[in-house]
Amino acid sequence: MAHMSIDEVALRPVAEDDLSVMERFLTDPETAAPFQWFGWWDTGRWRRQWAQDGLLGDEGGHLMVVRGTERLGFVAWRLVRPTRTTTYWNMGINLLPEARGRGAGTEAQRQLVRYLFANTTAVRIEADTEAQNIPEQRALEKVGFTREGVLRSIAFRDGQWRDGVRYSILRGEPA
Repeated sequence: MAHMSIDEVALRPVAEDDLSVMERFLTDPETAAPFQWFGWWDTGRWRRQWAQDGLLGDEGGHLMVVRGTERLGFVAWRLVRPTRTTTYWNMGINLLPEARGRGAGTEAQRQLVRYLFANTTAVRIEADTEAQNIPEQRALEKVGFTREGVLRSIAFRDGQWRDGVRYSILRGEPA
């Protein structure tokens, strides 16, 4: 795999032939390990959603993370409505194992933050990660996210409850 700069990392809409790459996270424990494997489940959900709206809806969406023609993984966001008058985004990322640790995730998340603030009226974007996922915490901090706190026993994975860490970035803060 040729090394390219993080400047070449880009986000783009999901094409139909990208769905098989995304589905690796649902069908291959090694692809999703160590923090995103939650067991086998509905492998057709993204195909159904893609057929409906191209994975770009009012309540959230998915974009592919690419470097040239190389597909590295995807970013996603979903609407959170804590009160009747308030909404914001919660975002996340899944990178293929071979794409991790090279800065692509940090750059992809920076681009997603810029995209969401440029194209929606949200004032807040949050991201959650497992407390043990130190590389993702570093990436979020590099993007400009602020660590808000620990969410105790927030996710069940691999036979045990796991603590999470919540981060946020507000409109106007540098990304």
